[in-house]
Amino acid sequence: MSLRVIFMGTPDFSVPTLMEIVGQGHDVVACYSQPPRPAGRGMDLKKSPVHEAAESFGIPVFTPQSLKGAEEQEAFAALNADVAVVVAYGLLLPKPILEAPEYGCLNLHASMLPRWRGAAPINRAIMAGDTETAVQVMRMEEGLDTGPVCMSETVAIGENMTAGDLHDKLSSLGGDLMVRALAALSRGALGDQTQAEEGVTYAAKLSKQETRIDWSKPAAEVHNHIRGLSPFPGAWCEMPLGGKIERVKVLRSTLGEGSGTPGSVQTGGDVPVISCGAGAVRLEQVQRAGKKPMSGAEFLRGASLSDGTVLD
Repeated sequence: MSLRVIFMGTPDFSVPTLMEIVGQGHDVVACYSQPPRPAGRGMDLKKSPVHEAAESFGIPVFTPQSLKGAEEQEAFAALNADVAVVVAYGLLLPKPILEAPEYGCLNLHASMLPRWRGAAPINRAIMAGDTETAVQVMRMEEGLDTGPVCMSETVAIGENMTAGDLHDKLSSLGGDLMVRALAALSRGALGDQTQAEEGVTYAAKLSKQETRIDWSKPAAEVHNHIRGLSPFPGAWCEMPLGGKIERVKVLRSTLGEGSGTPGSVQTGGDVPVISCGAGAVRLEQVQRAGKKPMSGAEFLRGASLSDGTVLD
């Protein structure tokens, strides 16, 4: 049975779910997304990926700054939706919004709840060294990601998987999972399970202050830090290149062999190897300021980086 759906989402992660819902024949009566933001060199206003995708389907798009006002809440309720589907929308939903659709609001969340509730579950799972995560459909309530879980798909996190890799995998799986949830909902067969009270962790929003690499930490922690922040915002360090100190982002790394002063550089292999507090990491892909990403081997060939240099 086709459902009247309000879709609420903003970034690239949300787009596959919107496309799957449309593809399954549901009536998406409106899309809510974050307002256009300045972007690019000219700082022109740019619509979100979900905004652009919705318009390509001819779906009306609304971009309120807030949903707390009575006027916005009345307009939302007037859409007479069966359900709202929320995927990385970016605004908290007040109670009148949560209760407006007949069957409430379903959220697609990229973690194994109750672990990593909050804003950055993909990054935090990798940074913590987790070996598995999930994408889950959850019934929304007023608490932060506290609602009962309806459906779940577990995903292994490979030892060299980056946040970008995991983002893409969960985004694709999430679209399929949500349409299965909607199909069950339309049959009156969508169950749910209350989240456990133990094991709750919060995935705080990423801050610029935590992006600098600390070579004094064990190699495994440095490696997890690098891949958990790749490709954005990117973990970085400073290197003496071409007679000046240059900021270099490390986008991919693997665990390597080596010892020595934390931050000391080994240039005798195919890629740069940096000693850590224990062990070492290999820089497999980097990005110099103002340049495109390049392999560690390409960087090593072009950089005037001396063996034994110690990075701060």
